[in-house]
Amino acid sequence: MTPPAAPCPTLLVRNADVLVTMDGRRREIRGGGLFAEGNRIAAVGRAAELPATADRVLDLAGHAVVPGLVNTHHHMFQSLTRAVPSAQDAGLFGWLEALYPIWARITPEMIRVSTLTAMAELILSGCTTSSDHLYLYPNGCRLEDSLESAAEIGMRFHAARGSMSVGRSRGGHPPDSLVEGEPAILSDTQRVIEAHHDPRRFAMRRIAVAPCSPFSVSRDLMRESARLARSLGVSLHTHLAENDSDVAYSLERFGMSPAQYAEELGWVGQDVWHAHCVKLDDAGIDLFGRTGTGVAHCPCSNMRLGSGIAPVSRMIAKRVPVGIGVDGSASNDAGSLLGEARQAMLLQRVGLGASAMGARQALELATVGGARVLGRDDIGALAPGMAADFAAFDLRGANIAGALHDPVAALVFCAPERASWVVIDGRVVVDEGRLATVDLQPILEHHNRLARELVSG
Repeated sequence: MTPPAAPCPTLLVRNADVLVTMDGRRREIRGGGLFAEGNRIAAVGRAAELPATADRVLDLAGHAVVPGLVNTHHHMFQSLTRAVPSAQDAGLFGWLEALYPIWARITPEMIRVSTLTAMAELILSGCTTSSDHLYLYPNGCRLEDSLESAAEIGMRFHAARGSMSVGRSRGGHPPDSLVEGEPAILSDTQRVIEAHHDPRRFAMRRIAVAPCSPFSVSRDLMRESARLARSLGVSLHTHLAENDSDVAYSLERFGMSPAQYAEELGWVGQDVWHAHCVKLDDAGIDLFGRTGTGVAHCPCSNMRLGSGIAPVSRMIAKRVPVGIGVDGSASNDAGSLLGEARQAMLLQRVGLGASAMGARQALELATVGGARVLGRDDIGALAPGMAADFAAFDLRGANIAGALHDPVAALVFCAPERASWVVIDGRVVVDEGRLATVDLQPILEHHNRLARELVSG
């Protein structure tokens, strides 16, 4: 497999049917384009406002161009355990109990291949930046196993060094065989941050500190993780208030709501984002809004596990930063960022009525919303000075026929199957619907073989 090519010295996109900027004015430019120098956008506008030539020119007539989509929550290793029969019809805790014994057999090779597979699926859906929450490390697995795959395929990556430290013998949910000692967790977390975190603008690789959940780590680890992250200038991530059982555990074990627990341990602020928050109460929403604490909304997973409908509209009204996450591929079981934005829109309508969320608002959550949740000011919009990350979707297919009177809304309502073009950091990663950085078919064959081995034991 060849590594991603270097960014084009200059790249010109022209003649797009519509270019969605998500800039401060939320401009949508008919016949629009952009001009990038290396990995940065230098100009956005119509043809007369752009250079006439470049080292590479993409004529995107018949396409809609959007900022690269941002995935704020994933467990990429779980792509090995999609649709496992014993976990198909369970809620969160039953689902975990069915899968923990399988995941205990995961190897470094499985982490590498499943990460490539999950990232390929995301990129083909128009996603250019993804977080991944890897919280178990059996059999010699390391965070580097996923970092290497991200570098190979060319995805902008926020790798969350997860952890579990409280097994069943101490009142937690994971089996004791899958937990780590807390000193070792903190030591390895510091190691990977110092070795791999890039704080610079346009960074392709960042590390977050990510104890898995209140029911799998101790108060001490949560508190010390926050201290470590802030001493090293990185973000914090965990699961919170995912379903009624999660809330009941917090009330019984800690005597407080999930939001109160997060606040007590220092897990609020603009450097923190929590996954799910389906059952975040009004006081918690107010707290998150006041402190700028982010939420990764994962609608398909929440529906799949019967967790409920996250109060996203109330969060937005209270200025809580909200992004979209596909969550793990064993609880979704898909990895389409644009499809997830569509489900976010539809799920709010199920709970609150047809006007609860519009297509453009859903697309905003998947772009600038996700960028804000991840603490980025260089992605999520197409404007001068921003990263050259974008996706182009063909508007000429049967799936969008009849919707061209509003092609931007059609991207969400009609859910295109895959992007025709994806550029990440100025590199063409998807070229006319085909991944340009890796040979996908052998990866999928390898992935399916490993999945059979893993599940069969």
